[in-house]
Amino acid sequence: MAIDLRNHKLDRAFDHIDVSGGGEIEREDLLGLGARILVGFGESPTSATGSRLVDGFDGIWTELAPASDARISREEFHAAMVSAFVEGDRFDPVFRPAVEAVAALCDTDRDGQVGPGEFRVMLNAFGTAYDDVDEAFDRLDQNGDGSLSVDELVEAARQYYTGDDPHARGNWLFGPL
Repeated sequence: MAIDLRNHKLDRAFDHIDVSGGGEIEREDLLGLGARILVGFGESPTSATGSRLVDGFDGIWTELAPASDARISREEFHAAMVSAFVEGDRFDPVFRPAVEAVAALCDTDRDGQVGPGEFRVMLNAFGTAYDDVDEAFDRLDQNGDGSLSVDELVEAARQYYTGDDPHARGNWLFGPL
């Protein structure tokens, strides 16, 4: 069951990137996800915050497919994600900076927190259904203060992309599974 849950979450993550539904992704597809987030927040990819996001997504791609012109299938994506971020030690040096960059972009008022409206803009870029966003936010808000800290978002991403606990809050990162 744990492997099935992880595979389901990784399938969903692959689909966030493979918006054309072609069954393979390349670097530009992952950067396209980053571009959707940037557009949602009206941020330029060349600004400090935008560059940080692009660099973070580039780092993830390099971990998944060292050849920058590579195309990877769903199965290769699963294997690379598990190798690097579940079984490997690459989450903190590679994935965490990308999550922190997304959180910094979402924190439009620079208060160190991501509020419900900011969270909604982010999830819109990932294709989450509008009606699922509020419940996802509430489930991720560990301390119930009405906002998500960077640490809460990083932990949610860790649980989502690497975890196999069916009760983990991070499973709600993009709405119900």
